[in-house]
Amino acid sequence: MFAQSFSPATGDSSLSVMQNEQQVFLCRAVSDLSKEIERHKLSINEEVEEMKMSRIEEEEEEVVIEQAECRCCGLKEECTKPYILEVQTFFSGKWVCGLCSEAVKERALKFPDISIGQAVEFHREFCDAFNATTRLNPKLSLTTSMRRIARKSFEKRTHDSTDFGSSSNRLSRSVSCDPKIEFVFE
Repeated sequence: MFAQSFSPATGDSSLSVMQNEQQVFLCRAVSDLSKEIERHKLSINEEVEEMKMSRIEEEEEEVVIEQAECRCCGLKEECTKPYILEVQTFFSGKWVCGLCSEAVKERALKFPDISIGQAVEFHREFCDAFNATTRLNPKLSLTTSMRRIARKSFEKRTHDSTDFGSSSNRLSRSVSCDPKIEFVFE
């Protein structure tokens, strides 16, 4: 095309017009191409966003939150089904909250001959006793605790005196550290 349009009669002016037309055509082609690329990028970005949103929606659909109640203290928590199953598997089929699980683990470590199920049951009984007295009437709980301490102390004293005899358990005082004080009455 360039060779056909060049003629010695027209000179350089037709060549420059031709070059200008080609540049305009190239600019238009580049411009159109860049617009197409931008449209393609936008469509790809939209597709990626749609995929992300659909993935998030699928994950939200998969995550089912249930309410679980602690077998010991009665605390209710919202947890996922896999977490609930994991906790129940560890604690003999019973769901236990975080605080109670630590108490149960400590009990199981302190007494290795008992099972996890027995430790859960012991802690449940402890929580039931606590909720029956302390939460309802704290003064009664304090009184009951003081009564238990006094009873244990009394039982220990009576138990010690009957086992070893009353005279051997007492401290005997043979010699005084202080000089003898004489009272003189006049």
